[in-house]
Amino acid sequence: MPWDFLDASSTSVAYALLGGFVVAYNLISLIVKERLYMNEVVLGTVFGILLGPHVLGIFDPRSWTHVTDILTREIMRIVLAIGLFAIGVELPTTYLADHAKSLLIMVVPTMAFGWLISAAFIHVLFPKLDFVSSLVISACLTPTDPIISAAVIGGKFAVKSVPLPIRHLLIAESASNDGMAYPFLSIAIYLTTEASRETAFEKWFVISWFYQVILGTVLGATIGFLGRESYGAQYIGLALFTTGAINSLGNDDLLATFAAGCAISWDGHFNLQTKGDAFSPVLDLVLNCVCFIYIGAWLPFNQFHISELGISPWRLVLLVLVILALRRIPCLLILYKWLPEVSNWREALFCGHFGPIGVGAVFISTLAQSRLEVPQNPPSSQQDLLAIALQPIVSFVVLGSILTHGLSIPFFSAGRRTLTLTRSLITDKPDWLQWVRRVPPQEDAERAAVASANATQRAGQNPVEWLDLSIPSPEGVKIPREVLKFKEDARINTMQGIMVKEERVATAVADESGIVRRDS
Repeated sequence: MPWDFLDASSTSVAYALLGGFVVAYNLISLIVKERLYMNEVVLGTVFGILLGPHVLGIFDPRSWTHVTDILTREIMRIVLAIGLFAIGVELPTTYLADHAKSLLIMVVPTMAFGWLISAAFIHVLFPKLDFVSSLVISACLTPTDPIISAAVIGGKFAVKSVPLPIRHLLIAESASNDGMAYPFLSIAIYLTTEASRETAFEKWFVISWFYQVILGTVLGATIGFLGRESYGAQYIGLALFTTGAINSLGNDDLLATFAAGCAISWDGHFNLQTKGDAFSPVLDLVLNCVCFIYIGAWLPFNQFHISELGISPWRLVLLVLVILALRRIPCLLILYKWLPEVSNWREALFCGHFGPIGVGAVFISTLAQSRLEVPQNPPSSQQDLLAIALQPIVSFVVLGSILTHGLSIPFFSAGRRTLTLTRSLITDKPDWLQWVRRVPPQEDAERAAVASANATQRAGQNPVEWLDLSIPSPEGVKIPREVLKFKEDARINTMQGIMVKEERVATAVADESGIVRRDS
């Protein structure tokens, strides 16, 4: 054959498709991200589904190896490690220490509440699974996904619409609770596999909490502090080194990687040295595209209907709706008053809604699968039922969360039209009047009076300087009697001396005659 030299293997086709998607996405990213407010999470997943074995059959990760769970787990591990390290680096300096109370509330009670609520509804919808098995599946769905959170929260619409403290809180929470999923998963696994509950709880305290979580976090932070002089190319190297070393010791590598990222940027020196470096955003984009294309092709659509286990599409859809509505929202509506970053119930509702399930859930599910025995068919024990039902349920909830949270911002922004009206006014008034910002008198009058009294007291016995602003106004333009606030760089002369302030916030109160009193 004249074309025998062609080698269109499955891996070469996969490389071409992955690279082609990244190139095409960057070409249209201006329209997709700036106009439609869509990101690589939804588009990559849909692209993977279309190319996957259940549609076009071009991209099939399960055909590459007989140990698909191991391949999937390690791909998710690398993406999570680099993503968590990046989040730790990009958070404000000493953020974990300054906001420890808020993170503790967001992580511990919120995760515990969502874990138990999700397990209860899984047990109700799939009665063949006992409550302990439901806890295992629920542990996979409990953590908030940091990759989806970073992609959505970092978008243009979220930057304009979501307050910065809430964005930081959600990003930090999503990075923290991925590692905190280990104890929730471990206790359920130990209760399933161990003969006695005493042994299960003993291993849970000693291995899961003290060894995996606490020691892993300390080791990760230590690596981060020791690597503070590493810049640029060491970015990915330190993330991979941390996750590899900590995982080899059997510790919580996800929490350790996040701790390393926070530690390396604790004093802000690392951020200053890498400011303007485009390496990290490009790396995150490529990894996110590859990861979600893989997830889209990996989704087991043929397992979304298993009559022997009571798994059916309508039950899965109902489970997704229940988890989205009850997993986080009720708890945060109760606890938001103890969160300084959240000022009202609307912001608490947004924080409760924004708890995406994605890469972390896939990783935890493959980790749980590795701790269970290979199931028999037909299943003969509760472990067999759990091993068969675990990934179909988790993967369907992941798909529902990607579509829901990935399309939330495009949905809310659909149909919105922003009209900008520009009007220029030419006047012969001084230039500093351009800085004037009008504030309703009922809103700021008391504050203006207090500021005026304080300024007069600080000036001692200095006489008050009066400014005549009764400048002829253009026809039809009048200065109303209201509070005006302006920011001024000035040297203020007084009868007893000169008070110099390079940057001064003054409060001016206008009366009917157009005379403005400026307190010195």
